[in-house]
Amino acid sequence: MTLQTKNLSLSYEERQVIRDLDLSIPDGKVSVIVGANGCGKSTLLRGLSRLLKPQGGTVVLDGTAIHEWKTKDVAKRLGILPQSPVAPDGLTVMDLVNRGRSPHQSWWRQWSTEDENAVAEALAATRMTEFAERAVDELSGGQRQRAWISMAIAQQTSLLLLDEPTTHLDLAHQIDVLDLVLDLNRGQGRTVVMVLHDLNQACRYADNVIALKDGKALAQGLPADVITAELVREVFDLRSQVITDPISGTPLILPFGKYHTGKETHVNA
Repeated sequence: MTLQTKNLSLSYEERQVIRDLDLSIPDGKVSVIVGANGCGKSTLLRGLSRLLKPQGGTVVLDGTAIHEWKTKDVAKRLGILPQSPVAPDGLTVMDLVNRGRSPHQSWWRQWSTEDENAVAEALAATRMTEFAERAVDELSGGQRQRAWISMAIAQQTSLLLLDEPTTHLDLAHQIDVLDLVLDLNRGQGRTVVMVLHDLNQACRYADNVIALKDGKALAQGLPADVITAELVREVFDLRSQVITDPISGTPLILPFGKYHTGKETHVNA
């Protein structure tokens, strides 16, 4: 499954956000998009998923411009989890995950054993089987996020786009969700594109980091090759020291602040 952009330009609320972007998403890898607020991360993800029509250029899915695909055919190849999705009141986890099978339904192909198996496998993969009959709005934040990921898994696409899947979660649940995403990649070979705010988590979980600034890809590649103190300063306007994470061996960003600069500081009374 290949996904590319060619001279892609995207606008949001009449403001051009992505400008003439050429990008190639590595197949079978986890790519993480990082950048300062307002740089176009979520807009880019919407453009990649065909939710936002390009102002210029194109998104290419498996060699064909994505807007030339039928909607249902795109949905069979690409699944997207938007930021902070909301389920209708009272909708159960099972009902939500069942909706992931919609692209595979038609007037001549109704619910089948294949659909049942896909839903069961998705629930098992996210450890949500025991919550299948619970209402989504009764779940904790981490459980709710796993339920939505279950729906995307049930869709059985080889490409997943996730917009800030750890938003509003505490640290333990963030790691739980990111580990699950890595399971889908390592265990099932799914290509994943995520937007993340936390640079250190991006470095730990990404095979490929895409650093955006002013609607352009300033750098792309392995975290160890991309994430430097110079890049952090250029992209985020933040001084930092980048060292090797003693646990993962990936880059670890230590930001400087007014009171934390690597030297003892004193405030005059």
